[in-house]
Amino acid sequence: MNGPLAVVVTGTGKFFSNGLDLDAFAADPPAAAGVIDDVHRLLGRMLMFPAYTVGALNGHTFAGGAMLACTFDSRVMRNDRGYWCLPEVDLGLPVTPQMFAAVTARLSTATAAEALNTGRRYTADEALAAGIVEHTAAETEVVDAAVAIAAALAAKDRTVIAEHKRLLFADAARACGHDC
Repeated sequence: MNGPLAVVVTGTGKFFSNGLDLDAFAADPPAAAGVIDDVHRLLGRMLMFPAYTVGALNGHTFAGGAMLACTFDSRVMRNDRGYWCLPEVDLGLPVTPQMFAAVTARLSTATAAEALNTGRRYTADEALAAGIVEHTAAETEVVDAAVAIAAALAAKDRTVIAEHKRLLFADAARACGHDC
């Protein structure tokens, strides 16, 4: 873990991520189970990633995409279009314990309860007020804002960041199947 490093993750077009392909899962349930296991491990790995991570939420951030966004150290959400939402309650699909661990590692209990139990679609301003994101920006500035945040933190000691993440999130990461 030498040298400066920070990671920015973004989507393309009007979507950060709409989550998992439920139609494909319905067509091949055995394959879906393997994908879900991989998603769980990804959530755990991102919680423990040994550098600062920033999500540039350039558009709709739903379901699995919203869960992934919860694993980043900081989030910048597009302020003119797009929602952050956990719609599983409306889909009749309870989140897994692993997904719950990833979401609640970063969100307050009140915000997690509202998001999980209502399927509320949060605008950028609402997500900022609820503590789901830390920053908002115009569409053309989301990635630049995320890169600026990452650049300002890239030189921080990655071994210290890794240890702090272990202290903060190891239980959630282990719940996701990540070997801490």
